[in-house]
Amino acid sequence: MQRYTQMKIDVKIKLTRGAQAPEYATDGSAAVDIRAALEGGEVIINPGERAMIPTGIAISTGRDDVVAIMAGRSGLGAKHGITLANGIGVIDSDYRGEIRATLINKGAEPFKVCDGDRIAQLMFMPVMQAAFLPVEELDETERGTGGFGSTGVN
Repeated sequence: MQRYTQMKIDVKIKLTRGAQAPEYATDGSAAVDIRAALEGGEVIINPGERAMIPTGIAISTGRDDVVAIMAGRSGLGAKHGITLANGIGVIDSDYRGEIRATLINKGAEPFKVCDGDRIAQLMFMPVMQAAFLPVEELDETERGTGGFGSTGVN
């Protein structure tokens, strides 16, 4: 595999609840696993229920052109139906509070989250803010206004 220079960013991290700083699992990892910080406890999430799980971390990139994105872990979703209740979590550049993950159990069995369990992933991405320009018409495209399956399945 060809190696490219990775973009790096310094992130200040405040740890509470006995949390440890996250680490990348491999050189090719795009995100770090985020762990539950339950101070030795556990949380049961029954089917159809949600639970806000503390992570014990707060962060600052010191930049307003970067956003931290929290995503679900594929194994938890595929094996247990555990995912983030809001799909993804956006940690804005000016948020300084503890990062929490609101998990939802879409599975058929209760799911136990223990202190230190890997519950989500965190990645950093550039931000572009839009300047909205009102117009009467948009430029024409081949697709036009076709949506919701208009391009087919195959």
